[in-house]
Amino acid sequence: MIQNVGNHLRRVGQVVNIKAKVNRAFNSSMEVGIQVASEDLCSEKQWNVCKALATFVARREITKVKLKQITPRTEEEKMEHSVAAERRRMRLVYADTIKDLLANCAIQDDLESRDCSRMVPAEKTCVESVELVLPPHANHQGNTFGGQIMAWMENVATIAASRLCRAHPTLKAIEMFHFRGPSQVGDRLVLKAIVNNAFKHSMEVGVCVEAYRQEAETHRRHINSAFMTFVVLDADDQPQLLPWIRPQPGDGERRYREASARKKIRLDRKYIVSCKQTEVPLSVPWDPSNQVYLSYNNVSSLKMLVAKDNWVLSSEISQVRLYTLEDDKFLSFHMEMVVHVDAAQAFLLLSDLRQRPEWDKHYRSVELVQQVDEDDAIYHVTSPALGGHTKPQDFVILASRRKPCDNGDPYVIALRSVTLPTHRETPEYRRGETLCSGFCLWREGDQLTKVSYYNQATPGVLNYVTTNVAGLSSEFYTTFKACEQFLLDNRNDLAPSLQTL
Repeated sequence: MIQNVGNHLRRVGQVVNIKAKVNRAFNSSMEVGIQVASEDLCSEKQWNVCKALATFVARREITKVKLKQITPRTEEEKMEHSVAAERRRMRLVYADTIKDLLANCAIQDDLESRDCSRMVPAEKTCVESVELVLPPHANHQGNTFGGQIMAWMENVATIAASRLCRAHPTLKAIEMFHFRGPSQVGDRLVLKAIVNNAFKHSMEVGVCVEAYRQEAETHRRHINSAFMTFVVLDADDQPQLLPWIRPQPGDGERRYREASARKKIRLDRKYIVSCKQTEVPLSVPWDPSNQVYLSYNNVSSLKMLVAKDNWVLSSEISQVRLYTLEDDKFLSFHMEMVVHVDAAQAFLLLSDLRQRPEWDKHYRSVELVQQVDEDDAIYHVTSPALGGHTKPQDFVILASRRKPCDNGDPYVIALRSVTLPTHRETPEYRRGETLCSGFCLWREGDQLTKVSYYNQATPGVLNYVTTNVAGLSSEFYTTFKACEQFLLDNRNDLAPSLQTL
């Protein structure tokens, strides 16, 4: 399985540099990160072309192979290794995300109001091609090179896209290459492509590949599929307006609606994952369509903060350590201690924010607004006034929790602000925002857990933080010791619930 995003074109005479590295190995699958850069030898200019994430499954004959785990060493490797588990989680629920979006958030386009003169019937974009797999197309095992199949798929997709726009389309992104099964030398591959939907400046082309042997043409195996996004660029490399598409009844309408759903997911993902912290509100809108990516970004942001290797030990009192990290315009704090409580028990106790006022005076009250699913919940939190302000603060917080993916992984409880139409800012409170905070819990032994708390100070409280570091250290220490006592006092209360973890 491959996900790809392209940024720039490559032309004849330019050098292409390709780097690939295994980000993480799971039981029998692994994620490989691929980065493609280009260089113009005349001007010595270099630029990134595209990046992709590929998932491989190790097999020996018909059985899967248990993979050895890799050990990340650099800060970048640690980040990729940690976030790879979140990306795997998203891939596994991707199909369900599309179904939920179509079921709960109707994706409709008003076809009747569109200009019929600019509308192209989808069937006019259909392309079908047959390729014979020859020995140069296959590896030493006789299986067709994945790259060869991808090239054939892009060819038919490009033809389908050109039939809509009557121009030379440019491949912008690939939603996913899904390799369902292998093909071998001697197979005929039937490649089919059609424009699923056209938007203002882009179009989605769906491609599928079926394989058969000449002696059994009626028995075709579905081996590959992909969704590719194309644009048409003008002389200034700006995307041009595209004609609309009229979907075929039945299956064509389903593909049309699913393409709209995938576009919405792409836009949500692009906004959530790439929004610049200093240019947009820290709180992002919550709705069912962006749930998966908000949760992903929430957990990934915390894991990336944890993986940074330039934390500085500021103080240590009674085996409670306080670390700080200055990064760009943000100042982050990390508290760490070891408690005599089972890691799974501590995870249960700390992941329910309604219990936090019992040990954290900064949480005056906590209301559960929505239990989204087993791992995500939204809370409304009120806290006392901060830094000389007369009004108390309130927060709308998404709490995302994760159990360990492999041995050595921590339990994670990630917190970040979201906006809800039902909980807008009121005159009674001053709305606060948290960009990245939460807990990581490592099992250190039987009934022994390393508890780490992280908090990235947002611009709204940065001045208060930087002028009260000494007092804040004392506050952090007092609060963290209260957390330890809370865990010790309640370490047996939820024992039956541990069976569900």
